[in-house]
Amino acid sequence: MPLDSTTLEALLDTVRRFVSERLIPAEEEVARSDDIAPAIVESMRELGLFGLSVPEDYGGLGLSMEEEARVMLEIGRASPAFRSLFATNVGIGSQGIVIDGTPQQKERFLPAIAAGSVIASFALTEPEAGSDAASVRTSARRDGDFYVLNGTKRFITNAPKAGLFTVMARTDAAQSGAAGVSAFVVEAATPGLSIGKPERKMGQQGTKVADVVFENCRVPAGNLIGGVEGQGFKTAMKVLDRGRLGIAAACVGYAGRILDESVAYAGERRQFGRPIGEYQLVQAMIADSFTEIHAARSMVMETARARDAGRDVGTEASACKLFASEMVGRVADRNVQIHGGSGYVADFPAERHLRDVRLYRIYEGTSEIQRIKIGRDALRAAAARS
Repeated sequence: MPLDSTTLEALLDTVRRFVSERLIPAEEEVARSDDIAPAIVESMRELGLFGLSVPEDYGGLGLSMEEEARVMLEIGRASPAFRSLFATNVGIGSQGIVIDGTPQQKERFLPAIAAGSVIASFALTEPEAGSDAASVRTSARRDGDFYVLNGTKRFITNAPKAGLFTVMARTDAAQSGAAGVSAFVVEAATPGLSIGKPERKMGQQGTKVADVVFENCRVPAGNLIGGVEGQGFKTAMKVLDRGRLGIAAACVGYAGRILDESVAYAGERRQFGRPIGEYQLVQAMIADSFTEIHAARSMVMETARARDAGRDVGTEASACKLFASEMVGRVADRNVQIHGGSGYVADFPAERHLRDVRLYRIYEGTSEIQRIKIGRDALRAAAARS
């Protein structure tokens, strides 16, 4: 049930102040230490950020997609590491249970996810199955009241901090493609599950990414999401639709913050006796960024409302993620250009912004995969009409 307007505006105002007063001032320390201070994490829990999308019956805020997008526009103004910490709980880590989980699974796992006492992560990508999600090789063999999982998941966000994982594994070895893939909830303490060394990354310091390895990992049969084999790929696609909209909204928020910094610098920096913002080529870069941000925000909000209305927005969600992630990269690049030499050194955040936004074009479906999906969907829709 959507929040009333007064409650929603109060939430947005609180998040806005939290971002300005706590998160943005902490960015340099997070980038330096590659970690987020426990006090900030606890404040995120108190604000309910880990449970934005979890239904109220299980302790979450139960936000609609439009409401979640508005929160992400605010949170997205800070370094992406902050959003990444709780976003797996809000999106890909929890939504498989929310959407397709049994009542028992929801009762057991969602309250801790909503409270942020457990970090939920999403384990789909493998060494040879990322964009090609239907090629999952991690196996899940039924053995009495358990499934025995074997395989490796790669580049899993929040893996070193996670308390449980939504894992895609192949339950039917004879069935190739998506039909043989099932989804499981696997707790991090399960014997046979181990976490690899955290990866060193180009950007987004403070976000932990690592392999998740399953070696004869025995998972109770009751942890099969929905209690039905072969539905994992469908569950993953439903989860990714919401996750892609969340990422798109975060891209818009970050792009808005970067544009503000471009405008401020252009008004202060003087060349040839006047602010560089008075030169038309600088104004053109600012105008292009403003226009693209406005377009992306409009796309995200319209698609979020359509999803809340019950429409299938798989194609539109891909379009939002594609456009917004590419857009924020262009905005960050123009910001470096406007800053000139200062944009290339670490004294200004411009160079960090450029490194941080690069990942948005890769995870939860690369730009190339989004283009393939959008093009394929358009052709199928046209064929259906003919």
